[in-house]
Amino acid sequence: MHVQEWLDTVPAVAIYALVAGVIGLESLGIPLPGEIVLVSAALLSSQHGGVNPVVLGACASAGAVVGDSIGYAIGRKGGRPLLARLGRKFPRHFGEAHVATAERSFEKWGMWAVFFGRFVALLRIFAGPLAGVLHMPYWKFLIANFLGGVIWAGGTTAVIYYIGVVAEGWLKRFSYYGLGVAVLIGVASMLIVKRKAKQAAAKAEAEPVAAAE
Repeated sequence: MHVQEWLDTVPAVAIYALVAGVIGLESLGIPLPGEIVLVSAALLSSQHGGVNPVVLGACASAGAVVGDSIGYAIGRKGGRPLLARLGRKFPRHFGEAHVATAERSFEKWGMWAVFFGRFVALLRIFAGPLAGVLHMPYWKFLIANFLGGVIWAGGTTAVIYYIGVVAEGWLKRFSYYGLGVAVLIGVASMLIVKRKAKQAAAKAEAEPVAAAE
């Protein structure tokens, strides 16, 4: 069976549910590859007649907004002990350096950190729980969360969908390669963001030492 024929057998509702679920869990604070799943699904929608990109973008937006809101509630109730537990369980994502970097961003930018955090892999995981821990007013969080989630999810879906449409002839023959490239790009972007976050944390830790000297 041709790859395209196999993809056409995948139920659209399963794709919508997968995207909303993974992005929702990531936004809640669980380190999952939400961006990779969204990019792959948007690319698939350009080749799968049954997958509506508008519905896909709406499901991704809903997952982002709902997941972040649940993460906010959990963070507000759990407080800093919650961050400590997450740090022990997921040291590569919730380590002290990452938490410190995210917290400085929130202290400096407030609700804008929630909005722009949606576009950064590291802050996308932290935004909800950390906003709750820091007791950001929920109405501010909700506005930034909603706008960031809709623009990120809708924008990503639209851009990748139209790229897939333009490259339709090539992707029909090499669908797996197209999805593979999308995954590699997503992984590479996350690794770059993590490296920059570590560098920023190291620089911030060095500044007080330099000032003391």
